Amino acid sequence: GSLKGAIGDLDRVERVVKLLGMVRCTPDFGNTPAVMNGASDLLVAVFGERGRHARSAVGMYELPLGMPVEVEMVVALRD
Repeated sequence: GSLKGAIGDLDRVERVVKLLGMVRCTPDFGNTPAVMNGASDLLVAVFGERGRHARSAVGMYELPLGMPVEVEMVVALRD
């Protein structure tokens, strides 16, 4: 699902805490952080300093429905 769909208004985001990127790849691919750079850059572009976050990027042999990338995000919300 989408963040906006889950919380209704992106202005409720106090900050992005952490991003986990799971990248479908072969065992010898070692550049999963570079694949996730676009997602990290987008969050900073949308939220400014509130979008800066901790991040993990891992390689996976298989992801659901053949997806190339799956992203999990933890955000802190304002009341």
